[in-house]
Amino acid sequence: MPIRKYTTDELGRHTPEEYHIAPKMPVVVVLDNIRSLYNVGSVFRTCDAFAVERLCLCGITATPPDREIHKTALGAETTVEWSYYKDPVKAIEALRGVGYRIIAVEQAEGSVPLGDFNCRDGERYALVLGNEVFGVSDRCMEMCDTAIEIPQSGTKHSLNVSVAAGVVLWNFYSAFRSRGLL
Repeated sequence: MPIRKYTTDELGRHTPEEYHIAPKMPVVVVLDNIRSLYNVGSVFRTCDAFAVERLCLCGITATPPDREIHKTALGAETTVEWSYYKDPVKAIEALRGVGYRIIAVEQAEGSVPLGDFNCRDGERYALVLGNEVFGVSDRCMEMCDTAIEIPQSGTKHSLNVSVAAGVVLWNFYSAFRSRGLL
């Protein structure tokens, strides 16, 4: 028997108004100096898909409205709550000040493999993703409580920042969803 794709109506998607009041993961994504507007748009779209609480755009990271961001965000730049900080350190300080655990998504000494990281009920997380060339800045790394790393087996030792965001957010989303929190 052939497999039939769902129609858009059958997917039961939220309207933008419904999305704004729907439950969100206790996760904020911090983009530390992302240079590609297409990566920014892709992260917006991923944040929408996985019900991320908010996106912090920092440093050289472009902000909406922008045609190139919209091209990959496909409207998620209007549904995902976002804020801009000229200095990513200020974003991290603000998030820590309201109780977020700050986590770098980075290959670093003592990093925890993503599959071994356990999200705790009642805890809020700020995931810091870094520049496409330089990764999470040293200034931001110094402020992080821990780092999580995506295990890889290929010849390359990195993923595109928007792909890394998708992998990590799926992991967090799965954890929260399996506990009935979403």
